[in-house]
Amino acid sequence: MQHCSKTTHHSIHNFLRVTMAVYNVKVTTGEMEHAGTWDHIYVTLIGTKGQSERTELDNYGTDFKAGDTATYTVKTNSSLGKILLVKVEKDPYILLPIEDQWYCSKIVVTTPEGDEILFPCYLWMSRGDILELRGGKATKVFEDDHPVLTEHRKKQLTQKKNIFKWKIMDDRIPHHFDDTKDLPADIKFSESKSSEIFYTKTFTGLELKFKGHFGSTKNWESFEDMKHIFWFKETDMSAYVEEHWMEDDFFGYQFLNATNPNVIKRCSELPPNFPVTDEMVQPFLEKGSSLQKEIQKGKIFIYDQKMMDGIPPRMNNGEPLPVTPGLCLFYVNPDDKLMPIAIQLQQQPSEKNPIFLPSDSKTDWTLAKMFIKNADLMDHQSVHHLMKTHLLAEAYCVATHRCLPVVHPIYKLLIQHFQYTIQINSLARKILLGPDGPLSMSSLGFDGLVELMRRSLPEVTFSSLCLPDNIAARGLETVPHFYYRDDGLKLWDIINRFTKSMIEIYYQSDDDVRKDSELQDWISEIFTHAVLKNKASGFPESFSNIDEVVRFVTMVIFSVSAQHAAVNNGQFEFYWVLNASLLLMKPPPTVKGQSSMETVLETLPNIGRSVKFAAQAWVLSQKYTDIVILGQYPKERFDDPEPKKIIKRFQDELSLLSKAIKGRNSKLEIPYTYLDPDQIESSIAI
Repeated sequence: MQHCSKTTHHSIHNFLRVTMAVYNVKVTTGEMEHAGTWDHIYVTLIGTKGQSERTELDNYGTDFKAGDTATYTVKTNSSLGKILLVKVEKDPYILLPIEDQWYCSKIVVTTPEGDEILFPCYLWMSRGDILELRGGKATKVFEDDHPVLTEHRKKQLTQKKNIFKWKIMDDRIPHHFDDTKDLPADIKFSESKSSEIFYTKTFTGLELKFKGHFGSTKNWESFEDMKHIFWFKETDMSAYVEEHWMEDDFFGYQFLNATNPNVIKRCSELPPNFPVTDEMVQPFLEKGSSLQKEIQKGKIFIYDQKMMDGIPPRMNNGEPLPVTPGLCLFYVNPDDKLMPIAIQLQQQPSEKNPIFLPSDSKTDWTLAKMFIKNADLMDHQSVHHLMKTHLLAEAYCVATHRCLPVVHPIYKLLIQHFQYTIQINSLARKILLGPDGPLSMSSLGFDGLVELMRRSLPEVTFSSLCLPDNIAARGLETVPHFYYRDDGLKLWDIINRFTKSMIEIYYQSDDDVRKDSELQDWISEIFTHAVLKNKASGFPESFSNIDEVVRFVTMVIFSVSAQHAAVNNGQFEFYWVLNASLLLMKPPPTVKGQSSMETVLETLPNIGRSVKFAAQAWVLSQKYTDIVILGQYPKERFDDPEPKKIIKRFQDELSLLSKAIKGRNSKLEIPYTYLDPDQIESSIAI
C-alpha cells in the first residue's frame, strides 16, 4: 500500500480546516442567588443554511455557576449562514433528583466569519425545558425575513398567551393576571428580595410584639406615646411630620408634596353645596380682600371627595364606621403658603354638618382636618396608588407579554419597567386587601374601597395620566412650592425625549405604526382590559402615527416609575397615625365647641390597629437590594449601538436632574426627595 505524500497530507488537513466551521458560544449565568445549575445544558445553532448538532456545553471544571461567563465551541461541517435561533435544552444531572433551575442571562455567538451576535435570554429554565432564543436586534412583525423567524414569532406569542391569561376580580375595575396558579419563575421576586421582605416584616412584627403593641386593643393615652411606635425606624421626614402635623401650613403642603398630590384643583366658583361666605373666611384672607376676589386671582383651591358620597362604610361591632366625603377650601396666602380655610365633612350642608374654620376650637379644627385626611388616605390608597399605578401597570404588563414577542422594540423598551409588578399585585390582592389586611381594615373596608375604585375608573382619562395635561387641567401651573409638579414635569420631558428617540429608530413612518399588527393588538388589549373599552377615557383603541405611540409609552414609563414613586415612597413618613389614618372610630363633631383632646384620642384606632398600619407602611417604603433605578437597563436586550447611545444620554439627563434636585433640597426646610431620579425605581416592584 502506498503512503500519502507529505503534500497530500497537508492538502487533506487544509481541506478539513476550510470546510469545518467553528462557532464560539459565550454563555452568561445570572448573578442572583441559586442562578447556577449542575444540570446538563445543550445548544443547537439554527441558521439559514442548516443547523448544528445538539451540543453539550461542558468545559473542564464546574460550569454554570452564578455570575459566571464561559465560552464553549460548537463545530459544524460548514457555515450555517445567518444564525436565526439558538435552541437551549436542559437535562437533569443524574445524581440530583430534585429540581435544579438555571437562570440564563444571555448567549453571545461568534461566527466563523467574525460576527458577534447577542441572544438575550433572562429566563429561568427547569428540567426538560427547551428555549429558542432570537438575536438581540429588535424587529417588527413585517420585518421578519425567514420562515423560521415568522413561525418562531407566532409560536412564542401562542405560548405566552397560554401563560399570561386575564382574570376579572370585578367587572368594573381593571383586569389582572390570572394568578390562581403558581406564578412563572421569570416574573417572581428574586430569592434575595423575597428574603429581605420576609425579614423586614418579621423583625418589624417582633419589635411591635416585644413592645406590647402588636394586637393590643388599648387606646392611645397621649400624642407623645404615638411618637414611640418603633425604637429606631425614623427618617428626617417622619420626625418632621410628628412635630408639625397639627400646623395648617403643613396640612396644605401635604396636598402638594405628600403622597397624594393629584386631588386638589383651582376653584373658579364654589360648589352650591359648599356655602362658604366672606364673613366666614375673611379673617384668613389678605386684608381688604374677599373670597370672590381671591377666586378671580386664582388663589383659591378646593378638595372635593364627592366620589365617596353614599358608599356604605365598614361595620364595626354592629355599627357603621364614620366616613366623611368632605370638602376643603384652600388659600394661597401672601406668604405663598397653601392654607386650609374652610372644611365641610359631608356633601350636603345642614345644621349637623357645620363648616369648620381655623378660628374654631383647636380640637374641632384638628378633628375636621383628621377626617379630611382619613378620606384622602382611603382615596389615595385605593384609587391613586392601587388602581392608577399598580392595577393599570399590571394591565399594561400582561398585554405586553401577550401581544409583543421578545424581539419587538416596544417589548424591549418596556419589559424592564414591569419587573415584579405582577407578583407585588398578586400579594396586594391576597394580603393588603385580604380579610385582615390594612386596606380591608379601613373605615370603608374592602367592599367600600372596591366601590370607590368602580366609581373612579370611568373618570380616569388618558390625559389625566399625562402629567403636563393633569397639571393644566387642575389649574396648578403657578402654585408656589409645588415640587411634585416641578420635578415631575422635568422627568416627564426627559422620559418623553428618551421614548421619542428610541421609538423613532424603529418606526420610520406613520405607516410603520399602522401596519404593525402586534403593536395594534397591544393597545387594543390595553383599551379592553385597563379602561374596559371606555371611549370617554381618551385611551387610544389603536395607533395611527408615531406621536401617539411616543405619548402613550411615555405615559406608561412615567406612571410605573416616577408617579408610583411619588405616591408610594412617602407612606411611612406621612401616614403616621395622627397625621393620617385609614381608620377613624368616632363620628366627627356635628356641633361646634364640644370636643376635647380626649375626643381626638377616642377617634383614633387602637394601638394594635395603628401599629399594623405603620408596620405595613414601613415595609412598602423600603428599598431592597435588587432595585433597578430609573434609567438603568441591566438586562442587555438591544444589540444595536444606537439604542445604547440613547440610553446613555437618558442616564446623563437623569443624573443632571438628580444633582439639581439635591441642590434645591439642601436649601429647603422640607426637602422633596420622592422624584429625585436616584430614588425612583424603574418599575412597580413594591
